[in-house]
Amino acid sequence: MKNNYSGFSRRGPDVVVEEIVGVLSRKASYEFKALFDVVHENLRARNAASGGEEMMRLKTYEKLQNLVGQGAVKKTITENGKKYEGVASAMKALTLQLKTLRADSAKRVPGTPVK
Repeated sequence: MKNNYSGFSRRGPDVVVEEIVGVLSRKASYEFKALFDVVHENLRARNAASGGEEMMRLKTYEKLQNLVGQGAVKKTITENGKKYEGVASAMKALTLQLKTLRADSAKRVPGTPVK
């Protein structure tokens, strides 16, 4: 039996994963600290960062490692540390999946804007 589980729940798209995918869709690699800084700033701009910075850092790291495990993000270990880079085909598929989830959740909850 094929497992269709993708790591997303039925309650709608995860804003942390959306931001990670958005940042890693660019053709650049990031160390975790730099990646977190960009993701956290984007979430704060969207008014979606909740729970404090340290909790957000843990959540971001967990989501990033899940994406690495799925093969959507490539982790490279260098002399200076670990670098993370999005796999282009997987980033496109995740972006499409997140947009679909966002649209589906907007249909279920009246008054929610679709982005």
